[in-house]
Amino acid sequence: MKMNRLGRTDVMVSELCLGSMTWGTQNTEAEGHAQIDRALDRGVNFIDTAEMYPTNPVSAETVGDTESIIGTWLARTGRRGDIVLATKVSGTNGGFVREGRGYDGATIRQTVDQSLERLRTDHIDLYQLHWPNRGSYHFRQSWTYDPSGQDRAETEAHMLDVLRAMDDLVKAGKVRHFGLSNETTWGTMMWLRLAEEHGLPRVVSVQNEYSLLARLADTDMAEMCVNEDVGLLPFSPMAVGLLSGKYAPDVTPEGTRRSLTPDLGGRITPRVWPAIDAYRAVAARHGLDANQMALAFTLTRPFVVSSIFGATSMEQLDLALGAADLTLSDEVLADIAEAHKTHPMPF
Repeated sequence: MKMNRLGRTDVMVSELCLGSMTWGTQNTEAEGHAQIDRALDRGVNFIDTAEMYPTNPVSAETVGDTESIIGTWLARTGRRGDIVLATKVSGTNGGFVREGRGYDGATIRQTVDQSLERLRTDHIDLYQLHWPNRGSYHFRQSWTYDPSGQDRAETEAHMLDVLRAMDDLVKAGKVRHFGLSNETTWGTMMWLRLAEEHGLPRVVSVQNEYSLLARLADTDMAEMCVNEDVGLLPFSPMAVGLLSGKYAPDVTPEGTRRSLTPDLGGRITPRVWPAIDAYRAVAARHGLDANQMALAFTLTRPFVVSSIFGATSMEQLDLALGAADLTLSDEVLADIAEAHKTHPMPF
């Protein structure tokens, strides 16, 4: 498993990161533990979670359960030194968490302690903001995104408040590094500028959706990541299973994510089906598994540090882990580029 540097830190993370958002709903505690064991056996050292997990669905009754599952694994194995552990504070996307009110510096001081208790550890390697308080264009909001109502002075004050809280937490040894999620290029640059001007913790990563079917990060975000040493951590790199071929307009296998979230978070559109067919045709033409090709593609991008995948079965887990051993040829990449030009924004 290839290891990459996380931002400008001395932390090295595996190019594949084990996502955990189904542990506690679609997966049991024992299954979550088994996934961690298998992933570590295959060279993964990076695990991502969040205070609002598990999802599918998110509910008030299950908030925090995924962190607790990781915590019981740590308590059972004592392998804290073998993993880089990332979690997130819920933003305005949190729903049942603080009634979706988001966070400020005072909130983060509390949520870090709550996550540490559930995770049964004394430090978090990467603490991320799950969603900007001001909102963003991610999760299909780009179609109607209007930032004109934002107050720049208010945004800066909020960012400084959060950065000062992160500084306190880093100095206390509770958090090692600071990251973002569902953030924009402008927002990331604001965080970087304020951190530099005030001597506060620097952003090391941004966790945004990125896959063959969702490539908003290819332009401004990519340039920022490369030049500022801020690593992109793609989530849903296999397009939540859409590229597997298990779904069709009128086909939804029982127990799958779509059976719980019918529109897959706005990803089901009339445009998505021909795009899926195009990428699956590329994979078939070159004798590749479409899911592995999709995950391996994200690893070819110069701005990606580690790609976050999830699985609900050990078979899916093993399939995804195999992407680390797959090298995509120039011919495959050229065919992918042609498919992307034909289907640039399918959802």
